[in-house]
Amino acid sequence: MQAAIAQDAGRDRLAMNFERAAELTAVPDDRILEIYNALRPYRSTQAELLAIADDLEHRYQARLCAAFVREAAGLYIERKKLKGDD
Repeated sequence: MQAAIAQDAGRDRLAMNFERAAELTAVPDDRILEIYNALRPYRSTQAELLAIADDLEHRYQARLCAAFVREAAGLYIERKKLKGDD
């Protein structure tokens, strides 16, 4: 509902944040903390991040969050922020 209100108000980014947050309600708190730590610079390999994205998409049906993690993996490659790049 909040996402729809934000969308109607022209706040597309806020709407997307609400949609991703709604997806995460299905993910256990300890898994969210693991993902948070894995997304910190130099903590994960590309393969590890892509595995997280696949897990979010297939186990929790969190497609938007999975896309977010895949995007982060791509940016970490460009910016040399993967495990072993430091």
